Amino acid sequence: MTATSRLRRIVSHEGLNFALTNWLPRRGLTRLFGWFSRIEQPWVRDLSIRCWRVFTDLDLSDARQGEFRSLHDCFTRELVPGARPFCQEPDLLGSPSDAIVGQCGRIDGATLLQAKGRAYRLEELLVDASLAEAMRDGSYVTLRLTSAMYHRFHSPAGLRVKRVTYVSGDVWNVNPPALDRVERLYCRNERAILETVLDETTAIAAGTRLLLVPVAAILVASIRLRFLDVRLHLRYNGPNRIECDAGLARGAEMGWFEHGSTIIVLAPPGFRLADGISAGRRVRAGEALLRASDDSR
Repeated sequence: MTATSRLRRIVSHEGLNFALTNWLPRRGLTRLFGWFSRIEQPWVRDLSIRCWRVFTDLDLSDARQGEFRSLHDCFTRELVPGARPFCQEPDLLGSPSDAIVGQCGRIDGATLLQAKGRAYRLEELLVDASLAEAMRDGSYVTLRLTSAMYHRFHSPAGLRVKRVTYVSGDVWNVNPPALDRVERLYCRNERAILETVLDETTAIAAGTRLLLVPVAAILVASIRLRFLDVRLHLRYNGPNRIECDAGLARGAEMGWFEHGSTIIVLAPPGFRLADGISAGRRVRAGEALLRASDDSR
């Protein structure tokens, strides 16, 4: 085993990982990292990216640019055109991002699984009883983006974004050690609730609701949306509910995280997991995630 492998193994130990990332001053550390990652001094940038490679499986082979101004520029990189083709079957919803699939499946009334033995409720996640009722007994997929992954996310189908609700909160890590230990973690963390309706370009009934909930985490706490002229982050002061009417084609870029994090996709009754989607599977943006049943078309 190489020295690099040994170092990765030590840092990835669950107990140590949880202690390092969650018992530190999370908000202060997140703000500090946001500042540091934007430093454009060449040796700071190059050393930071080299260290990042030591601890992760960072792959920049499909990045649009060959040089980066800063660590932040590398985190939020774009890809070469065509690197993430989207499924085109009109009854399918594509994955909005590269990710590891976490808990997924049928929503049990209004209850979803965070991790084995730990659950949370739609009302807490969405902070809106009517939204929670619309997703009751529907389907969900939790998508975890690791730090080395492509951090931009895309429209799962042709849709219109009608409203964004920003919820300020904590910045717990969203990796498995934290999910196993922290109750209702997604409901505690900073997040944005994107309310969308599918359009007539899908085989699914136009106007069908679909919710995407990007959840920030330690060292992230910043979500950018292409169709809004504000950055949602720890110092954002409102408004918390932002009305909009942004039309997006299937696969169009919606926004990006400024580090790895999580997106929870929520669909109403009438959808099921696409073939092969289960906890632990790695997916790329555009791969089939959810399929509409006959009665939703």
